[in-house]
Amino acid sequence: MERINIQFTLFSAFYSPLISAMSGGFLKAEGLDPEWSVAAPGVTAIAALEDGSAHVVQSALSQGLTTLNKGETPTAVHFAQINEMDGFFLTARKSDPEFTWNRLEGAEVVAFGGGQPLAMFKYACHKAGIDFAKIKLITPGGAAAIDAAFRAGQGDYVQQQGPFPQQLQADGLGHIVAQVGRQIGPCGFSSLAARPDWLKTDMARAFMRAYARTRRYMNETPAAEIARAEKPYFPDIDEAVLTDCIATYQQLGCWTPHAEITQQAFEATLDIYAYNGLLKERYRYDQVCAAPPGGA
Repeated sequence: MERINIQFTLFSAFYSPLISAMSGGFLKAEGLDPEWSVAAPGVTAIAALEDGSAHVVQSALSQGLTTLNKGETPTAVHFAQINEMDGFFLTARKSDPEFTWNRLEGAEVVAFGGGQPLAMFKYACHKAGIDFAKIKLITPGGAAAIDAAFRAGQGDYVQQQGPFPQQLQADGLGHIVAQVGRQIGPCGFSSLAARPDWLKTDMARAFMRAYARTRRYMNETPAAEIARAEKPYFPDIDEAVLTDCIATYQQLGCWTPHAEITQQAFEATLDIYAYNGLLKERYRYDQVCAAPPGGA
């Protein structure tokens, strides 16, 4: 077995295609023994590629766009998608079967204060036709801080990735009312990145064979079976909650079977970042992305 080092920038069930490559045994079937880690808060996993401590990382196209905005050439390339939609949910403190997005105007929303989650949320509000400036944002920090703040009584709504919202719902502390991804539509949301030289290796080709099989598994396998295999990665989440979360993402369609980052998804991400005033120019696909190794 050959050791492959994988690092996540953020760790949640939303990134199940990469998690299941490990939990489903697909990497081991290709002779790869995965060692995984999560980047420290506020640190991008790209740093682990740069210092050689990771071979492949969970990242986002926005990382490459931010680097280009600085006038720098990205050291990593994004070679496969993880999610082709935003995976955040809006959870209300009270049940609201008739929820519409205009409910957010004047409401307190516990949310991310920057980065891609905020850019996507603003764009979703724009597409919903509401005034984002009328939302009273509460931004306590990262995912754990956001969850703690809402559980402590802050906010009328909270913006979170699964399985946090499903656990809130199971605990009787909230009610999921909307999915941000449905409001935005397909885009290049999260991706796999690596150094260009690594993509030419036998390890990269073996990884990609495993990952391509994992993506088919994510769409063809019952959520309960995927959750059972992934449960050791989520010791604090109920298995039924994890199952619910995975089933919801399957239904959302963010885990499309194809692995490559499409030109259409890339252009949609540019549209979102341009709307937010976060692009200095409209960058080319090949400045950020590359084809999967081995043409998978």
